Amino acid sequence: MSQTRIMLQKRRAKKRQKKILTWIGIAGLIVLILGGFAWTSRGNPNMISIDDAYQKYQNGAFVLDVRTQEKWNEHHISDATLIPLDDLTSRINEVPKDQEIIIVCRSGNRSQVGLDILLEAGFEQVTYISGGLEAWINAGYPVE
Repeated sequence: MSQTRIMLQKRRAKKRQKKILTWIGIAGLIVLILGGFAWTSRGNPNMISIDDAYQKYQNGAFVLDVRTQEKWNEHHISDATLIPLDDLTSRINEVPKDQEIIIVCRSGNRSQVGLDILLEAGFEQVTYISGGLEAWINAGYPVE
């Protein structure tokens, strides 16, 4: 075999190898994306619907609002306790460990961070409201 022919075969083999690796990468991304959709369609086990949150609220769950004082002053869930997210770690002793806790913020993002803080501190009965206070208000549940 000539040197030129060998070089051409090596180039073709490298091109095939690159195509295969590209397709493997694409397949891997598809699996990751579909896995993410599957997780979100099952939902986060610590995230509860607005109706479930209201039911727990009526049954005496501790409602922890992690928004700022200014946002709290605008409106908040009746009988909720305000501990702004920035203060939660230093004020964690104000949260009862023997009671179910529902965390709420405006839309749900801060609540997830608050959830992580409480779970890391050993709290077990902690959930947060899907859609936050906005969903609570839109559902017509009581606020002050």
